[in-house]
Amino acid sequence: MERLSSVQIGFLSMLVLQKHSKTFSALFLGICLLGCVSHTVRTVDLTPPAQSTLEISESLLLDIGVAVFDPNVPDSFEKLEESNIQTEIRRAESNYMPFFFKNLIQSTGNWGAVRVVPRETHAVDVTVSGQIVHSDGERMILKAKVSDARGIIWFDKVYETLASKYAYDDIVPKEIDPYQATYKRLADDMLSIREQLTDSEIHEIRRTAEMKFALDFSPDAFSNHVVEISPNNYEVRRLPADNDPMLEQIRKIREREYLFIDTLDEYYATFAQAMFLPYHDWRRATYDEAIAFREERNKAKSRTWVGAAAIVSGVAGQSSADRMANYGGAVSIIGGAALVKSGIEKRANAKLHSEVLQELGVSAETEIMPHTIELENQTLSLQGTVDEQYTELRRILKRLYLEELGQPIPVELKPEPGQSVIFTEDDDKNDEYEQSI
Repeated sequence: MERLSSVQIGFLSMLVLQKHSKTFSALFLGICLLGCVSHTVRTVDLTPPAQSTLEISESLLLDIGVAVFDPNVPDSFEKLEESNIQTEIRRAESNYMPFFFKNLIQSTGNWGAVRVVPRETHAVDVTVSGQIVHSDGERMILKAKVSDARGIIWFDKVYETLASKYAYDDIVPKEIDPYQATYKRLADDMLSIREQLTDSEIHEIRRTAEMKFALDFSPDAFSNHVVEISPNNYEVRRLPADNDPMLEQIRKIREREYLFIDTLDEYYATFAQAMFLPYHDWRRATYDEAIAFREERNKAKSRTWVGAAAIVSGVAGQSSADRMANYGGAVSIIGGAALVKSGIEKRANAKLHSEVLQELGVSAETEIMPHTIELENQTLSLQGTVDEQYTELRRILKRLYLEELGQPIPVELKPEPGQSVIFTEDDDKNDEYEQSI
């Protein structure tokens, strides 16, 4: 139990004034709680996620797309300061975390292809999206949503994990994240839902994904095949023949998109490898600072509140005709002022811890910034962010689909002036698909 003389002064004074207000019992409880220090047991989770006990045939393996997480960076500078968010590090985390989770669930063998995607896409059967609510070296809060191609939400949950300081020891394997428990619980929750699905439902999910992808590229041809029965919920009404020429083209386009996403996966892998060491060191360095910052901030709020309450009660006592209450009121004002002063000092300390966290973030920021994507097996010149490049790729693939079917190209799909796009997957088509100034 922490003992503070200023707290004792306020406590004694309010005992004197207790008979004048019923609110003092609440104040007394708040003061008692203020001095208590709680301890949390933390462990390093080294256990892998669960593996399915069922034998899953290849046709029943669902493909997973882990969308880049929402970094959840506040717009206002005040909220950034209050949350101790280092903008560039948080954005880097939004790329790093999905890739780590992708590797974890891929290792289980419970799923088909698992890919990190720039955003949600109809090219996969099941999508995992996430928002980083809080992240530092001591605590992570992740809001995760998993849904399938039908639009059915498997679950939408918040996961919180407190890291152990031992998670940053050099003896802990590299593949074990300090927040392994969050990723494992997420993977286990996904498997739990997957094992409740019937074979018929799994086939329905896969068919819906393919038809929704086809609908994106050719609404006129596939609008009667899949319909939106309610907001964001889809149902397949009919299927084209397997040898349908338009479906064959759609499947070729889908493979090209997979090729690009797999290339992005190599980018995310390189990014994660480059980020691991500085990020690990940053989280380890911020572990104690994050705990200190949170404790100092909480103490500052508690002490300022109790101090203000003590001052108010003291003013009330000063106006009393009771000599003892009058004396207690004076003592309460003095004690309350001491508590307010202590609270202000604690806030100053919290700000100092916040600045240390920001400095640590800046020192790592230059090492974990994303780099230019290098593509293999094809040359694809796209400008902008990964998301912008993915958007441009989809536009190119739509144009390619229409060209191969001999259909007119809408103005919005034609190359922009100065754009350069070269497909080397098929050399004899380079002249057809190269556009430049």
